[in-house]
Amino acid sequence: MGNYKEDIAVIIPALDPDNRMTALVEQLHTAGFRNIILVDDGSALENRIYFRECKDKYGCKVIRHVVNFGKGMALKSAFNYILESRPELMGAVTVDCDGQHILQDIDTCARLTEEHPDSLILGCRQFREDNIPLRSRFGNRLTRQVIRLLCGIQVSDTQTGLRGLSTPLIRDYFASTKGERFEYEMNMLIAARENMIPIREFPIATIYLENNESSHFNPFLDSIRIYKVFLKFMLSSLSSFLIDIFLYWFFGVILRPLVPDSIRIFDISVLILLRTVISRLLSSLYNFLMNKNQVFKNDSKSPAIIVKYYTLCVVQLLLSAFLVNHLLGFIAYSTIRKCIIDTILFAVSFQIQREWVFKKEPKLTHQKRPG
Repeated sequence: MGNYKEDIAVIIPALDPDNRMTALVEQLHTAGFRNIILVDDGSALENRIYFRECKDKYGCKVIRHVVNFGKGMALKSAFNYILESRPELMGAVTVDCDGQHILQDIDTCARLTEEHPDSLILGCRQFREDNIPLRSRFGNRLTRQVIRLLCGIQVSDTQTGLRGLSTPLIRDYFASTKGERFEYEMNMLIAARENMIPIREFPIATIYLENNESSHFNPFLDSIRIYKVFLKFMLSSLSSFLIDIFLYWFFGVILRPLVPDSIRIFDISVLILLRTVISRLLSSLYNFLMNKNQVFKNDSKSPAIIVKYYTLCVVQLLLSAFLVNHLLGFIAYSTIRKCIIDTILFAVSFQIQREWVFKKEPKLTHQKRPG
């Protein structure tokens, strides 16, 4: 195994930095890091002096955006530079420019990136201290719970900027992950989950300067990508319901003239059953395909998936009927009981479909480069 300080790039995206970035680069260079990439994401002219200083004194590569494109674009510009010009590098560590990440933690992140090239490495802050700004504690707690419930991702710090990722992971996944601004880092976690990339955490020092006033994190807007997954699931279910109702009416129009008048009353229940079965079968098939391809993005061809899906449908149907009759008896109207119970089952179904029905098979891990 080679020297990770020479094989791992350190990426520092910055917008209008100050001398804290210069001090950080000096520490990194002194510690032996030789591939430091700075991304000037549209800084004002008076702040570009810090980039020039780092380039002239410490040999940093500087990538400049004429205007501010956002942190996500800044990171992807550095990733593209590595893939096009420095493909021999084993990977990269992303670091914030404002002094929130100390040298020891950056060093640990780089070492873990070399040791675990199949994993996304996260340096996670500890949020138990009283001196942590309320805004940061609230934002992390909110996004951590939402991403766990809706995406099944369990990490202790969803917003950390200290991350390590190998060059194969950059090439195959993260260089093409959607997102231009702060939401890109959240999308990285979702991409890791969707592609079965292990996430490894390690604790880092929690440093907040000036009460973290410089942070641009928005707990709602920067979490919207997560809510999209559940919104897609809801829209898939709603459209399936509408298709079911339409098909029930449509087959009634088609089949009713085929029933002779002499036996129409006798066969009316059979006709209703036939319409119900056909419409439900087709609408559920539509729902299956939507959830598989659009919501959970599972490209498996295994017939086991559709077996699991319809097993869940049958169990959910029977469980709904049972609970409506035996639960919430203090509510007189069964329709209200059914609405409550089916809403709960709907949320549970989302979790089961994500974790069982459409769960992706683990991908082959990337092999370590021989040392």
